[in-house]
Order: sequence, then C-alpha cells, then structure tokens
Amino acid sequence: MLFMVQRFGTDKVGYTFAPIICTWFISIAGIGIYNFFKFDPTVLKAFNPKYIIGYFQRNKKEAWISLGGVVFAITEPIYWPMFVVATSAAIIASQAIISGTFSIIQQSLSLGCFPRVKVIHTSTKYEGQVYVSEANYLLMLACVSLTLGFKTTTNIGIAYGLAVVFVMTLTSCFLVLVMIMIWKTHILLIISYILIIGTVELIFLSSVLYKFVQGGYFPIALAAVVMSVIACSGHPTNLQALYRKCARGSLNPHFCLHQITAYKQGSNKIAFLFRRVEPRELNVFLCVVRYGYRDVQNESEPFEKVLIERLKEFISDDFRLSQRMLCNAEKEGDVLDDSLEKQKSRSGDVREFEEDKGQEVVEKEIEAVDKAWHAGIVHLMGETEVVAGEGASMGKRIIINYAYNFLKRNLRESKEVVDIPHERMLKVGMTYEL
Repeated sequence: MLFMVQRFGTDKVGYTFAPIICTWFISIAGIGIYNFFKFDPTVLKAFNPKYIIGYFQRNKKEAWISLGGVVFAITEPIYWPMFVVATSAAIIASQAIISGTFSIIQQSLSLGCFPRVKVIHTSTKYEGQVYVSEANYLLMLACVSLTLGFKTTTNIGIAYGLAVVFVMTLTSCFLVLVMIMIWKTHILLIISYILIIGTVELIFLSSVLYKFVQGGYFPIALAAVVMSVIACSGHPTNLQALYRKCARGSLNPHFCLHQITAYKQGSNKIAFLFRRVEPRELNVFLCVVRYGYRDVQNESEPFEKVLIERLKEFISDDFRLSQRMLCNAEKEGDVLDDSLEKQKSRSGDVREFEEDKGQEVVEKEIEAVDKAWHAGIVHLMGETEVVAGEGASMGKRIIINYAYNFLKRNLRESKEVVDIPHERMLKVGMTYEL
C-alpha cells in the first residue's frame, strides 16, 4: 500500500503519515520521562565514561559485539503497543528513502549517468518532489524479497543497523571535508573531532561489521549494484558526449540572429529560442523550446500550431531587426559633407528598393512555412546504438556491449518519455564506436 500511494506525491503522503510520527516521538519521550522518575534518576550517571570502561573490562569481546545491538532495541512492559507504533514509524522512514531514491534518480538522469526513465513531477510548489514508476516497482519488489529472505526483524535489524552506522561515519567524513575546505576550522579542532567522534563511530562500525554475514552484507551489496548501474550508464554516455564534441568542429553550421519569445499557454509559460541556419535559401531554422518543470502541453491548442505561429513571428521580426540595425549603422556613419548629399539620396532609394524586396522574401518564407505546415509535421527522433570499437579492452566491451545495452533495451525508449505520436515520428539512427 505504501508503494501504491507514491504516485500521489510526497507532500500528500507526508501529510497522511504525519500524525504517526508525532505519536512515535511523544511515545518515546513519555516512556523516557516516566521511567526516569519511577525507577532510577541516577541513570544519568551513565554519562560518566568510567561505566563504559568498566563494561568493557568485565565483558571484553561480548561488550564490543553488543554495541551493534544497541542501535535498535525495544524494552518496557508496553512492548506490543510500542512495537505497532515503531513499525508504523519505520514505514514513514521508508517513505523518506523512497522519496530520496526518486530525487537521486532525477539528478543522475540530468548528469547522464542513469538509464532513461520517465520522471513525473508531483508538486507545483517544490521542484524536487518527483515520482519514477520504474524505481517504485523495483523498490517494492526488493522490499518484499528482502522481507521474505531475512524472515525475522532481528536479521533485518542487523542489515539496517549497518546502513545507519555507515551513514553516521560517512557524514562525519564529509563534515571533516567541510571543516577543512569551507569553514577553515583550526586544525586542532579538526583533529579533536576525528579522535573523539571518529573513534566512537569507528568502534560502532567495527561492531556491526562483525555481523556482516548475518545480514550486514545486504546494504553493501545493494550499494554495489546501484553503483554498477550508474557506472555502466554514465561511462558510455560521457564517451558519446566527447565523441560528438570532437565531431562538431567539422559539422558546425553557421547561425545568424536569434530571438527569444515567451508564450503563455493556459497556466504554462513556454520560452522559444529561434535561430536561422545559413544559407538563407535552405529555410532551415533551429528552435529550442523550454518548459517549466511542471508545465504540460495544452491539448486544446496543439504544440505544433503554437510553434508555427511563433516561427512566422520570428521571420517577420528577424527582417525588421536587420533593417533597424542597418538604419542605425547608416546614422552612425552619416557625413554632413555637401558633396555626399546626392550619394545619400541615391542610397536611400536603393534602401527603399531593398526593403520592398526583403518584404517579398519574408512573405515567401512565411508562405513556405504554411505550405510545410499543411503538408504535415514529422518528428525526427535520434536513436543511437553504442558498441565497443575495435581494439577495446575486455572490460570496456563488457560494460558497453552487454551491461549498457542491456539497461538501454529494458527501460523506456525516448519516444515514450516525450509522448510523440507514432504516426508522426521518424527515427534517425547512428552507431557510435567507442
């Protein structure tokens, strides 16, 4: 049920589960206060370091092993009520992991290091709240498989405990980097932090690693799988980008004046960036359309129609802008010499003739656009194939020919991500030898 409601958005799910978290915090606070006054307020003496030293002296290895168990422990007479509340709170903690997974996948996609999936934005207020159906289903299957495989909460607790302690240790490592590179903290404070906090966390980490084969291996194995997917997706993608960058030098068309126009479509604002590809006789234009992260196409006004209207406006504005620039250039170069008056008058006649001729060219271009529009629009979709080049190493062949292509074939195609009608789509293929 938790995975079924993910499509409604993180904020809606969070509002639904918020009372459970409040109950959880109030419960553990109330139990702590009750036990403190009823049984033994002298429990505060446990803050004295001599007690942990004595504990280790008496129990030796068993004391060290027990550190991994204190991460998760439930006691008191109200075991079962607290078990229910704690389980509910764990479900909400799982919600944070699910939302974090969606966000990480979105960022990985923007960096080109994750297989193609469809990201759906679920909030108009917060850009980072997204839903990825493929990831949701895989997480659900992994969750069910994990529960069936570990069978008991004790074994799951060992796996989760290792993950928690690893997070604590990694957080401290990154904090030390921040202290050194950003805060410019004094070196003595940094060393003190490492010796005190770092030592305690490493002791806990070594304790949970002792139970590695009992379940602690799972988060490490899961992290290794995810990193392998990222590596197998990112490396060929980076090589493709480098290949295109090198090839662009010999296939670089000339672009002239450009213009940005904004168009309000319902509640959405779409920005158009137009450029003309020379030579002019080709009637080829480059257009980049930018949507907001939550903007969608308005079905009542097709995108192609809006694009054509903006393109015709660009053609007209492009001509007027070029004439204005020519006029300004002539004004800056004006010479008040009487001997040049006849020449200026003659150039004015020429300019008027060129304006009439230019207007005729603009009308022909707009007519050509209308003719192409009525003939029908075809979407050209690039479909690349990546293979390892001759002489590639065995590792490169495995990553590109098998791992990368397996991920690509078993996830969404580009046409499914952008929702292009099949009858108006033409795929253009290209093979990269990397």
